[in-house]
Amino acid sequence: MSPIERRGMMLILSSPSGAGKSTLTRELVQVEQGITLSISVTTRARRPSEIEGRHYRFITVEEFRAMQAHGDLLESAEVHGNFYGTPRRPVETELAMGRDVLFDLDWQGTRQIMDKMRQDVVAVFVLPPSMAELKTRLERRAEDSKETIARRLRNAREEIAQWGVYDYLIVNEDLDRASSSLKAILAAERMKRERLVGAEGFVAELLGAPGS
Repeated sequence: MSPIERRGMMLILSSPSGAGKSTLTRELVQVEQGITLSISVTTRARRPSEIEGRHYRFITVEEFRAMQAHGDLLESAEVHGNFYGTPRRPVETELAMGRDVLFDLDWQGTRQIMDKMRQDVVAVFVLPPSMAELKTRLERRAEDSKETIARRLRNAREEIAQWGVYDYLIVNEDLDRASSSLKAILAAERMKRERLVGAEGFVAELLGAPGS
């Protein structure tokens, strides 16, 4: 066991729809040890394919409002009349254990978490190589109407304009290279001096030990 322990971090990924954020998120959780995906709470009804505690924690509006009132949410949003949020306590528990927590959030949620726990946040924005390529990817998915794709492209411009909020930018032209870049960010941030607990004492011992 290392004489230096590490506090975990919150690794946030954001991107416009179609830029590859969800794919990068899934792959990172599959291949990296010591990182877990944040589970949000929501007041919307559970879909048949969803599993409680894996996709979301499903709660009532009253429970959600109580969590907000007590400061138990790191970020929250209302989408189509339903509420979503990130519980604070499970995240803080993971960080204290030296585990990293991965978030798939938009820029508004990212800013909310930064306002509360900036020193623990590493925020990455995933960009498409071009708007034309983003449009092609959205069309290739064959999941949305032309009107929906047009709306997603308009929203993408608004989201990309918030790039300055983030610590790192990844241009996802090639998925393998983008994945490698994300893993490199994670590896470097894990070794950041500010996250290493006990480093000062360990270095003092090294300096005080007699030479061989």
